[in-house]
Amino acid sequence: MRRRIPDVPAPSVMPIDRAKWAAELDLSNFVNAYYQYRDLQQLEGVNRILIVGPGQGFGTQVLRWRGYQVTTFDIDQTFHPDVIGSVHDMSSLKDKEFDAIVASHVLEHLPEPYLDSALREISRVGRYALIYLPVHGAHAQIRLRSNFRDIDLSMILDLFNYFERPNGVTARYMEGQHYWEVGMRGFRKSDLIRRMARFFDVLGSYRNRDWLPSLNFIVCSKSSVKP
Repeated sequence: MRRRIPDVPAPSVMPIDRAKWAAELDLSNFVNAYYQYRDLQQLEGVNRILIVGPGQGFGTQVLRWRGYQVTTFDIDQTFHPDVIGSVHDMSSLKDKEFDAIVASHVLEHLPEPYLDSALREISRVGRYALIYLPVHGAHAQIRLRSNFRDIDLSMILDLFNYFERPNGVTARYMEGQHYWEVGMRGFRKSDLIRRMARFFDVLGSYRNRDWLPSLNFIVCSKSSVKP
């Protein structure tokens, strides 16, 4: 039975036409799958992958094609996951059952009071994790690329109300799908790194210059997790 926090909405499926969404593909699916593969390649001894929130399944197919042993996990049966459940309570999975966990644009769908439980579970079940999160607002980019010495310079400007603070229990963003997003008060990059640091060593983070709404973290589970 999933643990429920009183007076907070329980984690649930996305409030959209999920069957229609599952049938769609756009450029972000291809970009995201590439970066997942690239980031996993940086991690040593990784073969068993758990994808939390596989969505349309494009990334799953890419990683399987590249030889990874992939298991999918989702709260929604629409996406035919191998294991059904919520990321804040993966009690059906064993400690360190996977070499790496991919949670791409998943955690923002949880009310904030469930966030630490989700991070704790990810750190328990996997040795490494890729945690990709959405950046709030509209985005503008100036980018200089050249094949001369592989130059790739970028300046990104995020446009939104920097003083807005989500209450964490009302899904106000992304058409009622997200409870919070990166950049907002309480969810700045530094806030999230401090939060992750309870459960992980943060090996790296970067802004995806090919998909501006994504801030990506590469983390390693700590050997002991604070209660």
